[in-house]
Amino acid sequence: MSASPQTPLTGRCGCGAVRFEVRAPFESSRYCHCHRCQHRTGTAAGASARVARAAVEFTSGIDLIRAWEPAGGMPKAYCVECGGHLFSGSLEDDLISIRLGAIEGDPGIRPELHQWVSSAATWEELPEDGLPRYEEAGP
Repeated sequence: MSASPQTPLTGRCGCGAVRFEVRAPFESSRYCHCHRCQHRTGTAAGASARVARAAVEFTSGIDLIRAWEPAGGMPKAYCVECGGHLFSGSLEDDLISIRLGAIEGDPGIRPELHQWVSSAATWEELPEDGLPRYEEAGP
């Protein structure tokens, strides 16, 4: 399904206090294997999809969103109530990257590449999925 103003995708944090709608198709999507994503998610990689910030409407809990901004990195937004990861970027940015796990249902896009494979977790082998791999940030 592709998001539109008439058929938005819905998303939320783990506890449901922060809810949002995505009202335009995602522009791109990727897996990130950097150490920040590993520590932030507790998994081998983070999966996100980029969309125009103007296409995302927070329907509840926007006041519960906080962000951690690592040195040299983009802000990582989460729900202050449950710690659920929501997106990277700032609410003031033109584009944000929504965490695919925060979307309810099919986001209508699949990750198109693996980035920061130089930092891939040693305990999980990268899948042979045919996607391009980048030692550092992808294009």
